[in-house]
Amino acid sequence: MEIINKVANSALKTIDLERLYPSGKRVLFDIKNWLFEELILKEKDFRAAVEAHDWTQYQDNFVAVTCTADAIIPSWAMMLVTSKLVPFTKKVVIGDLTILETAIFQEIIANLPVEEFKEKPVIVKGCSEKPVPDAAFSFLIERLQPIAKSILFGEACSSVPIYKSKK
Repeated sequence: MEIINKVANSALKTIDLERLYPSGKRVLFDIKNWLFEELILKEKDFRAAVEAHDWTQYQDNFVAVTCTADAIIPSWAMMLVTSKLVPFTKKVVIGDLTILETAIFQEIIANLPVEEFKEKPVIVKGCSEKPVPDAAFSFLIERLQPIAKSILFGEACSSVPIYKSKK
């Protein structure tokens, strides 16, 4: 008797967000060391530190700009740091590494070609060794739900139904 792989022969399409995870170092850039006593931003000193910094070290990195000190930071300071990073990095956000990963995946999923999933059952793989943010799954549902026949989560052998088209 021949063993038939029904999953391989089905119309079921699989999306593994881990495979979309872009390579590149993730860096948390903390400006607290550029503050006077890690508390006060002195514009002249801050601008001097920004100008003296070697921004080339962030070439092709993904960077989250933050301040871990309990200080009030004006928006222009974060914008200034971002403006220096933009020519070198793949992506810059103001926030923590979770916000960075969320922004990376939001952009990837927004640009994901979804035509192959039109009117097909889709399974979204759930397990990942890479840090795929939970928000990526909602971005994916937002893109797929208007076109997919159904959306499942998990593995083909043990999936959880998420959405089924009423068409």
